[in-house]
This record gives sequence, structure tokens and C-alpha cells, in this order.
Amino acid sequence: MKILVTGGAGFIGSAVVRHVIGHTQDSVVNLDKLTYAGNLESLLSVADDARYAFEQVDICDRAALDRVFAEHQPDAVMHLAAESHVDRSIDGPAAFIETNIVGTYTLLEATRQYWNQLDDVRKAEFRFHHISTDEVYGDLEGTDDLFTETTSYSPSSPYSASKASSDHLVRAWQRTYGLPTLVTNCSNNYGPYHFPEKLIPLMILNALDGKALPVYGNGMQIRDWLYVEDHARALYKVVTEGEVGETYNIGGHNEKANIEVVQTICALLEELVPTKPEGVAHYQDLITYVTDRPGHDVRYAIDASKIAAELGWKPEETFESGIRKTVEWYLNNEAWWSRVLDGSYSGERLGQA
Repeated sequence: MKILVTGGAGFIGSAVVRHVIGHTQDSVVNLDKLTYAGNLESLLSVADDARYAFEQVDICDRAALDRVFAEHQPDAVMHLAAESHVDRSIDGPAAFIETNIVGTYTLLEATRQYWNQLDDVRKAEFRFHHISTDEVYGDLEGTDDLFTETTSYSPSSPYSASKASSDHLVRAWQRTYGLPTLVTNCSNNYGPYHFPEKLIPLMILNALDGKALPVYGNGMQIRDWLYVEDHARALYKVVTEGEVGETYNIGGHNEKANIEVVQTICALLEELVPTKPEGVAHYQDLITYVTDRPGHDVRYAIDASKIAAELGWKPEETFESGIRKTVEWYLNNEAWWSRVLDGSYSGERLGQA
């Protein structure tokens, strides 16, 4: 099978590409615009593989999409290209509307035109897999509630509203045009190659540099943490074995308050890097509480029982094992993240975290 992966140079997308090339016989066409969060250095391990190809294309560019479909003739699309940082969506929502909504629409239309001209066998086997987020569901009220595949949408930020919009478009193209789509909604991902504006890598790198560890509000916002390589395995399961028209929630079964995540990172660094920056007695001393984000949801948690029951997927990493692997990866891969921090990897400097 040949899979067209949009956003394949991003955090989750690159994990999907590495998984497909490293653990299957399938081919990948990585389509990525290479915005600030797209980094081809995350794909050096597969870049020379004969089953891997790269196309620098914006999903809003219909002519370029038509060319890619015509040249590469994919058997499936895994759509991960998106603007995904909540704080950036608050400061500048226009890019999120353009990429996440208009881009998804443009990709759906290019895919539909391509799919319509396939022979009957390839048409029946084709899949369009849209990768989304649990943030479309909004905030959970009770301490025991979980997001299921039928939870009503109630997005809180421009980011989550734009992703909710793209989810609705994908389902509409399946209902109206018969395009064979699948949707997945995942919880917070973490792991290697994570862009340093996100919580976990930001805390690791700030601590190593003796900088403040900014925690929103009281730090009690709860998220379900999913190791990115577990997510990549789940996504491949869905695109190859999932039922057309279905939605699958993917979660890590690891609910943690943000402050607990930060404290865990500090404890691991005490063990792994006992020699601290000058003036720092304990990494935890760097924790600083800052004004909360506008519209900040308090708790997300995923019920991932459907994908477990129907496709046999469960996460392999606990939070404890995954966060240790993550911290160790950043300690061992300074060449990767230092080039992200100074902007030399793409020509764009790291923005406001």
C-alpha cells in the first residue's frame, strides 16, 4: 500500500512515517508545507529509504495536490497537516481557519476527484483517515466522565473549533459523496521529536537551561497523556483495519494534572542530570505559576475501549515509562532540539511558547 501522509514532518506525522517505513512493507509520500513545526530532521532515519518520498506542498494548493495524487497514485490518505498550538490560535486564529478548515476542504475535494477516477477495486479499498483531537469535545464536568465517540462537540479555543469544523467536513464528504473516510480523536501526545513550545519538551529544556517552568493557573488542568509511538501504531491500525464511516478515540489511559507532569520531569532530571545550572538548588524551584490561558479547559479524558475491542489496540507505554524515554531522548538529542531553538532547522525562530 502507498499512503499519502499530510503533515508528515510534524510531531505526530513524523512518528507515523517512521512507523510505516520501519514496521511495515508500505510506502509513504510525505506531503508537508514545512511551516515552523515541520522538521525534516525528524525523518533522517527514513529519508534515504526507497519507499519514502517527500513533497513540499501546502494543502490549500489545489493544483499541487492534484499533481501529487496523479504522480503518486496513493491507496490511502492520512491527514495530519494542521496548525495545532492553542496559544498560537488565540494570538492569531486566521492561520488555523485557513489550514485546518480551508485546507481540509481543499484536500477532501482533491481526494474526491482522484478517488472517483479509480477502478472499482481500488475505489473500494481506498481510505481517507482524518486525524483529530479530543479538544473538539470541550471540557469534562465530572471527575469520572470520559469522552466517547458520541460525545457532543463543544470546542473552547480557535484551535479546537477549527479542528471540530474539519471533522464535520470529513464526515459530510462521507455521507454526501460516499468518500470512504475514518476519523480518530486523540488525547495529548508526547515523546521524541516534540516541538519545544509544547508543555513537556518546554519544561525539559527550560529546566536544563535554568529557566522558569511556567505553569498555567494552579496547574490542576488534567490531560490524558499518550506516547506518540503508541499513537502511530493506533493510527496505522485504523487506516488498515478500521471500518469506513467510523470514529475511534485514542487515549493513553494516563490522566495527569499539568503540575504533576512538571514535577515528574523535575524528579527525572534530578536523577539523570544531578549537576544543575548555576544558582538552581532543585529543578522544582524553577516552577512558576502564570496567568491562566483564556478559556482553558480543566479536564480531558478519553474512553478508548472501542479501538481496543474492535481493532485490538492498547497503549504499550505507561506514563512513567513513556516520560522517562522522552526525557532521556531530549538529553541524548541536543543536536536536534538546539537547531529547533535557534531556528537553523527551517529558517524560522521559535516563537512565544
